Amino acid sequence: MTGATASGAHPTTGVKIFSAGAAACLADVVTFPLDTAKVRLQIQGECRTSSAVKYKGVLGTITTLAKTEGPVKLYSGLPAGLQRQMSFASLRIGLYDTAQEFFSAGSEEISPTLGSKILAGLTTGGVAVFIGQPTEVVKVRLQAQSHLHGPQPRYTGTYNAYRIIATTEGLTGLWKGTTPNLMRNVIINCTELVTYDVMKGVFVNNKLLADDLPCHFVSALIAGFCTTLLSSPVDVVKTRFVNSSPGQYTSVPNCAMAMFTKEGPTAFFKGFVPSFLRLASWNVVMFVCFEHLKRDLMKSRQTVDCAT
Repeated sequence: MTGATASGAHPTTGVKIFSAGAAACLADVVTFPLDTAKVRLQIQGECRTSSAVKYKGVLGTITTLAKTEGPVKLYSGLPAGLQRQMSFASLRIGLYDTAQEFFSAGSEEISPTLGSKILAGLTTGGVAVFIGQPTEVVKVRLQAQSHLHGPQPRYTGTYNAYRIIATTEGLTGLWKGTTPNLMRNVIINCTELVTYDVMKGVFVNNKLLADDLPCHFVSALIAGFCTTLLSSPVDVVKTRFVNSSPGQYTSVPNCAMAMFTKEGPTAFFKGFVPSFLRLASWNVVMFVCFEHLKRDLMKSRQTVDCAT
């Protein structure tokens, strides 16, 4: 993703971080119902009661949720989701180019190698997970809870969830599932950013597409599919473990083994279609907005500099 904008100026690190955070928040707002549907499909199978609502397919899950719990439920956990993007996506995406330059330092290659791209994705993804994990835990818990079974919802809102988790499970409860989430986001960050970066480079360098909207759209779509395929098993385990009540699973491997023995290997790909639809659409919105925000902010900055 390194390179000068249309105005000829290289975006600063601050511009990249702000653009990534803003673009990720917009993408989250657009695709959040798909994310909620994905979570509900992933945890389906945990509740064995006959009264549990059965979800079928992406549209079926969204429709069932809207009918049984109200349309607003599709956006349950959105504040935590936006907090997550501001603390997580802004760093993992905004610092990607800077990390690339660091790992490419001293290399004779003109452009960053594939190895430096992968190392950059690993680094920024890992750091961002540790910082943003509490927001991930709260987001998943709020998306997963349903008022249709059980005495009362566990949480009444975002900040209520932070407080209850911290007081009942300790501060470490807010970092529950860090290991599977770290694995998931390392996979996602590397696959998503590296695939987008490589595909964009292939299209632009071979003059197949100009560095503009069509190129960004196609590159983001390919990155979304590759990312979903590789991250789905870890994503399902992460969702199950993060949403579990204290003592339900003794560890992440125990959660994965319980899924495998009770539901079979296909359980690891539950919610694949909404995951792909969500990641693909999220990537398209985020990367297109990210690229244009960078350009517009650098143009504005140059205009201000010229005026002064």
